[in-house]
Amino acid sequence: MSSVSLPTGALNEAMERIGAVIDSETAALREMRVVDLQDFNNRKSRGLLDLMRAIRALDGGRPDEVTASRLKALKAKLATNQAALAMHLSAAREITTLVAQTIRDSESDGTYSNRMPAPDKNPW
Repeated sequence: MSSVSLPTGALNEAMERIGAVIDSETAALREMRVVDLQDFNNRKSRGLLDLMRAIRALDGGRPDEVTASRLKALKAKLATNQAALAMHLSAAREITTLVAQTIRDSESDGTYSNRMPAPDKNPW
């Protein structure tokens, strides 16, 4: 029994579109450019919807080897993108922690602190 080659044009097009969005977002994050994460998220969501529709159109069949290889490449792009997003999120958390600590320090008069006030600052 030979396997039937299914039409995978829509699937390949969807993978190409979502792959381009992922590449753009990853590059922007790596270059530390200002990134509109909501826009990228919306575009990736639309791409995922297109991808799922194209996969459903295969009606349970298997894609050809070229398309399967492209799916693996897309999976690798997603892993790279996930790592870049994780690094971005970690940096944002660090900055948020520093800002919050600075605000707490500036609002405190030192009354409940276990540290002595600086010699040039009069606590009263």
